[in-house]
Amino acid sequence: MNGVSHMTILSKLKSWEGFLLAALIVIFVCNSVLSPQFLTLSNQINLFQLSIEKIIVALIMTFIIINAEIDLSVGSMMGLAACAFGWMFAAGVPAWLACCIVLAIGAAGGTLNGFFIAYVGLPSLVVTLATLIGFRGLARVLVEDRGITDFPEWFDALGQQGLIGDIPLAMILFAVLFVLFYVVLQHSGFGRKTYLIGNSREVADFAGIDTARHKLLLFTASGAVAALAGLLFAARVGAVRGDVANGFELDIITIVLLGGVSIFGGSGSLVGTLLAVLIVLNLRNGMALLNITGHIQTGVIGILLIASVIAPRLDLRLMLGRIAGGAGEGSKT
Repeated sequence: MNGVSHMTILSKLKSWEGFLLAALIVIFVCNSVLSPQFLTLSNQINLFQLSIEKIIVALIMTFIIINAEIDLSVGSMMGLAACAFGWMFAAGVPAWLACCIVLAIGAAGGTLNGFFIAYVGLPSLVVTLATLIGFRGLARVLVEDRGITDFPEWFDALGQQGLIGDIPLAMILFAVLFVLFYVVLQHSGFGRKTYLIGNSREVADFAGIDTARHKLLLFTASGAVAALAGLLFAARVGAVRGDVANGFELDIITIVLLGGVSIFGGSGSLVGTLLAVLIVLNLRNGMALLNITGHIQTGVIGILLIASVIAPRLDLRLMLGRIAGGAGEGSKT
């Protein structure tokens, strides 16, 4: 039994997740050496808090990409959610009711994406690119060029104060959602269907799975989670503008692909996404502590996005080359 468990651990360490773990350790050690502030508790909390909305959305994006789809509209939905909340609050709608309406708007926007993708049959890249523009345009219409502030104290406190000690609500939500999504993806029929559809929708249809309904549910969830993240962003910043969460989809997709989720669907895990989250957050935090500008940080994230797409394909080609080479040697003997 010990031999089997040791082999399982060894295979994990040799996997992409093992590589990410090694990379994370190197980054962590380098940051610790280069900046004495890195290991402080306040910096570790700040490390998560400044990107917490993105990594919450990265959890549901893992499902979407494993399902062989993409949702480019999540950043715009975050912005629309924050702006819709600010607009309703400024119009006199109670903040608690505005929050509920915003979550419904997120789910409706995700359902709109899912309908055109799952039932009309349009590519998710095209549909969500269109709604990326549409949701962002609607957000700008709602708030125009002004900023909306002066939210209720209890709302700002949710994003700016610790709920348990110094840990804010958003970090607790991330932990809860990670555990919930991990169980669903790895240990439920819904998760198995997500992988199967991502590998081959035709096979899933033949197996009797309602693939259209499954995709609709995933995109509805994506919209709702993005709206939740938009509310958390508004609470943390204490203000909303039309450009809220602009470009966030780049970081979110980078995290998921860096975590080993195949852009073609059918493979990946939330553990890989979590490791990628830690790598991106530690990289950004280390560069910020060294006073490296935001433009360079964005460039590094862009390079990571390219590498996360290319590296697994290079590894696959190398493996296929070894198999072909072994087959050739076998035929000679």
